[in-house]
Amino acid sequence: MFPPGAFGVGVTVAELQPAVSCDDVVLPPGVVARPSRLGDLLQVDLMTPEQKAEQLQRVEEAEAVLAAYRVELVVGLAADRPASDDRQRGQAGAASGEWAAQLLDADVSEFFPDELALVLNCSRTAATQLWERSATLRRRLPATWAALADGRLDWPRARAIAAELGWPARETPDDVLHLVEAAVLPHATGLSVNRLRALVRAELIRADPAAADRRRQKAQRDADVTVRGLGDGMGEVRATMPMPEAAEVRAAADAHARALKAAGDERSIRELRSVVVHGLVTGADDERPTVSAHVEVVAALDALESAAAGAPGAGRSPVLVDGEPVTAALARELLERLDALCPGGIQAPTDGTLRLAVTDADGRLLAAVTRRELESAVRRGEGLSRPPAVGRYVPGPALERFARTRDRTCRHPGCGNRAGWADLDHVVAHADGGATDCANLCCLCRRHHRLKTHARGWRHVMTADGVLAVTTPSGVTRVSRPPGMSAAVSSVLRVPAERRALSGADPPPF
Repeated sequence: MFPPGAFGVGVTVAELQPAVSCDDVVLPPGVVARPSRLGDLLQVDLMTPEQKAEQLQRVEEAEAVLAAYRVELVVGLAADRPASDDRQRGQAGAASGEWAAQLLDADVSEFFPDELALVLNCSRTAATQLWERSATLRRRLPATWAALADGRLDWPRARAIAAELGWPARETPDDVLHLVEAAVLPHATGLSVNRLRALVRAELIRADPAAADRRRQKAQRDADVTVRGLGDGMGEVRATMPMPEAAEVRAAADAHARALKAAGDERSIRELRSVVVHGLVTGADDERPTVSAHVEVVAALDALESAAAGAPGAGRSPVLVDGEPVTAALARELLERLDALCPGGIQAPTDGTLRLAVTDADGRLLAAVTRRELESAVRRGEGLSRPPAVGRYVPGPALERFARTRDRTCRHPGCGNRAGWADLDHVVAHADGGATDCANLCCLCRRHHRLKTHARGWRHVMTADGVLAVTTPSGVTRVSRPPGMSAAVSSVLRVPAERRALSGADPPPF
């Protein structure tokens, strides 16, 4: 109690102990210094087989519920990226032609899949597919999404239904999709994914045969031949064509392969089919025009020397042929073939080109030169180095060759478009004082060049070694290193808090 007009102060004295790190604490038996895992709480070793099976089913149900929630998040984030933020028709850098035709939603920014790819750390193709499946489920297939959200339908089957009734059937009215959905859902969980997709296609044809034929005609117009690396020096050629023609190609390859087998060829029938297809496509034809090609071989000097000498396992880095790693034995075969074609050493084939790329032990590109430039440097006793900067906007041939050899593809994280199809872009715009130098130039495909220049909220920073950091409007940063560069290379990336003004962006063409 205190008299009127007076006040008191209470003081508590407590002993303060210095902070103790987890490393200095002796934990009780069975206690670990990390968050608990589900396996710690629900120990699998203590479960019966029946309980394990029951838990697997619960996990499947939980994954379905989470997948439905992810669908809502993806569609919600897309709504936060309106198309009004993009360049509009008639403005420099606006989507047109093929890009405009590929837009999934006219109300959503064309660059939303690029942001989603970096948020989820996946390719733009995977992000685009996820967005397309999510939008289809949330907006056009309410019964399928509800079954997924309630755990009654798993994500692989929901995704399969959305894939068949999504982009390919975008012109199909919603009421037709609802008829297909109603016919398919009761049988979905009892079918494999492939059989489920076949059922969806059959029901869609039954519900709207005219639309199905239009889709087939469009798919035929979009037919193409693509190739991708499989590792171990192998590649896969994929030719998309009408099914009868595809079956005809397979039957012809099989017939030729079996004829070779009957003639005594000891190779497997599968390998012979592959050899036959290659021979049929590339066989000699007097009426076929001759063509030349550019082949790029990138290797550390010790790897190239070991390949030439036939030393197995030597060299720290694999030899890259057109960006695909190959074994030392395959590299040796390549060198032998080149030497047979070019007596006296490796040189450019007739009407073709040859580029020599020299890297250090960590994969940093040191020089990208022609054979003549290499010979000239040797005669003068000079070393090889990066080309110097130039005091103009357009880089010279040496700078362009260095940047394209270093990057090999578009440098936007996850993009695999080849550098030969990409623009050479100033990371810091030339109008803002950015140098025309290999430390400020990187390859960006036309799409990602337009994203960097015109999309709001994106930030790009690159080190002198070519390590590029890209930050999305939602604050996710991904790092892109030049192919072949070791991840252990220490590069300092400083991402500014504010993006530079768009007024200083690189000028068209776009």
